[in-house]
Amino acid sequence: MFENLNPLDRSTAWLEIFLLMLGAFLIGYFIARSYYKRKFRKDIENLEREKNKYKTLSMENPNAHHDEGLRVIKTRERAGRLAFEPEPELIIREDLPASLDFDSFGKASEADKDDLKLISGIGPFIEKKLNGIGIYTYKQISKFSSKDIEDITTLIEFFPGRIERDNWAKQAKDLMK
Repeated sequence: MFENLNPLDRSTAWLEIFLLMLGAFLIGYFIARSYYKRKFRKDIENLEREKNKYKTLSMENPNAHHDEGLRVIKTRERAGRLAFEPEPELIIREDLPASLDFDSFGKASEADKDDLKLISGIGPFIEKKLNGIGIYTYKQISKFSSKDIEDITTLIEFFPGRIERDNWAKQAKDLMK
């Protein structure tokens, strides 16, 4: 009695499935079409509003160029050089030491420069700061006293106590070998 109840055996079953799928497709198509048409209209209205804004700017000043709404400052020449020299900011800080005691750990030049980034705790940024205050070599770092470490920490604005924790002096001695 129930052996012949398969709904796909009916002659109209495939036609009903096709019509349901076609109806779902058409509903989705028209909903998406109306959504994107509305979105496209809003974009066109925004562009028209921007265009009218520049028209009113040029009507207020008939001698104005149509790009007058834009302000540009030339910072570099065609060759990549700066178009003007920026004025350096002079910052005077009372908490910085007057100078480092290079007599205790020695002087070095950029020609003697070692790769300080090999010391754990020194990255490219800290290396540039160290080079900026005259520290270029492992030999200099290996001779740091506690006073030197304190002054350098203040000068390069590094975390207090970090140089001792990372033991830069020992690492520098090991790298000199």
